[in-house]
Amino acid sequence: MTQNAKSLDDLRSNLTPIENHVIDGYVEGRVSRREFLRHGSLLGLSLPFIGRVALATGFGTASSVARTNVQPGATIRVACTASSAVVIDPVRGAEQGAILMLQQVGEFLCVSGPDLVLKPHLATSWKPNQDGTVWTFTLRKGVKFHSGGEMVADDVVATMDRLADPKNSSEALSVFKGILQKGATRKVDDYTVEFHLDNPNGNFPYLVSSDNYNAIILPANYAGDFEKTWDGTGPFKIDKYIQKSGASFVRNENYWGPKALPAKIEFTFYQDIQPQILALQAGQVDIINKLPAFAGVALLSDPSFEIISIKAGATQGVHLHTHMGPFKDARIRQAVAMSLDREKLVNGLMKGRAVAGNDSPFAPIYPSTDPSVPQRKQDIRKAKELMRAAGVEKGFQATLAAPNTQEIPAFAQLIQSWVKEIGIDLKINIMDRKSYYGNAVPGQSPWFDTEMGIADWGHRSVPNVLLTALLTSTGTWNTAKFQNQEYDTLVKGYTRSFDLDSQRENAGKIQRLLLQETPMLFSYFFDHLTATRKGVVGVQPTARAQLFLHGAGVE
Repeated sequence: MTQNAKSLDDLRSNLTPIENHVIDGYVEGRVSRREFLRHGSLLGLSLPFIGRVALATGFGTASSVARTNVQPGATIRVACTASSAVVIDPVRGAEQGAILMLQQVGEFLCVSGPDLVLKPHLATSWKPNQDGTVWTFTLRKGVKFHSGGEMVADDVVATMDRLADPKNSSEALSVFKGILQKGATRKVDDYTVEFHLDNPNGNFPYLVSSDNYNAIILPANYAGDFEKTWDGTGPFKIDKYIQKSGASFVRNENYWGPKALPAKIEFTFYQDIQPQILALQAGQVDIINKLPAFAGVALLSDPSFEIISIKAGATQGVHLHTHMGPFKDARIRQAVAMSLDREKLVNGLMKGRAVAGNDSPFAPIYPSTDPSVPQRKQDIRKAKELMRAAGVEKGFQATLAAPNTQEIPAFAQLIQSWVKEIGIDLKINIMDRKSYYGNAVPGQSPWFDTEMGIADWGHRSVPNVLLTALLTSTGTWNTAKFQNQEYDTLVKGYTRSFDLDSQRENAGKIQRLLLQETPMLFSYFFDHLTATRKGVVGVQPTARAQLFLHGAGVE
């Protein structure tokens, strides 16, 4: 037995069968180093332990990148999209501006990085039971809220119960529905919490990570008045907030971790992207938090600015009503999908800052995505054949509704031109974002009620939320009105799986079924872009449009 083999055996001796399975995949070459890091962290293996396993197998670990030295005390200025919310609410907040404000003072149990690797934060570790129905999280000791009290298990339990309670109309219900109920988060002791799930879930830690933007940990006695207290555990504390104008935060000198380098961070709110670009070019701000490629093309090649680009699962999905109207026939939905030129969408509309989608939520970045499923491409001849087979070779009229945000209006016009080639006379109805989404429920939202519509979906580190909320029969955001028992069963199988082999097997079946049924078009997945002024360093965006600035500074 070699020394490396002996060391590996020693490392594996106290692991569960689930944990050893992912190591088997790595050793046997079925799992790449990136996938091993990501999946090991999901199961609760610490990054130092994963590094020791990599060394014991002879594969080594990635070299670390030295952080640029910056002097503390700077003021970092950020341009971001204004929230139209009346109040900043950690339970119901869902807009980019509100999420960004919450995240400056609040923190999560764990954080998903650009590589999809989960890193401990307010929780130091987590482990599943054998079937994944119970996940146990160990909390960090000595963490203080800005109001002075220590964060303990009672705070985590109250936070999760608040989000899981249907009476609160939480945005997190889209994540927790069918997974975590009120009362299912239980205190073991002051620093240990158990999550008792409705069903086994192999990806659960992502659902209580920074991926779930509502899941910042609040004090147990939180009374729904966030703008009065801004009480979190983060490295910054509120200085000033002016609705629709901006906000500023100052360094938290009592932070549990390394003190933030900036003394102050300032956010200016804008209604549109162009004023943000002009402000960056004029030196009025240091950072644009979220830069659309289509509108921000002038900055992409300008040497005066740095573009931080993160591969993401963000998409602008197109739903087609499956229960009535012209798109009831799956052959017509397939024809629409085959009319799209995805290469032009990626290289033209998205300026190369995207990858082609294959009409399922399984983006190429996900380790569980089955790469053997053929990529759908433009095929006008086949699309016309499908229209003829469906009895609509002479075409028909339809309406596409969409919000006036990011690249979506231009995307809608491209769809209009392509489906015209197969006989569909598509009218476009572009609406302001608030009017389009309305109350996000049937009968009170053009988004829900239109026969064909576009919605912008933010990045998730695992596809679970999009698989369930968008397309299961009882999904919260099932705007396609898709009802398919086989699909529902396959999604249950996927979400219950722990190992990548099982996840990929289920993913492949889901991908093929969605190509056949085509309730939604996932035409591309676009990168998250953050623009910074040259010399501003240490900025850490996430593909969820969050912005970690505790290590930021000016060279």
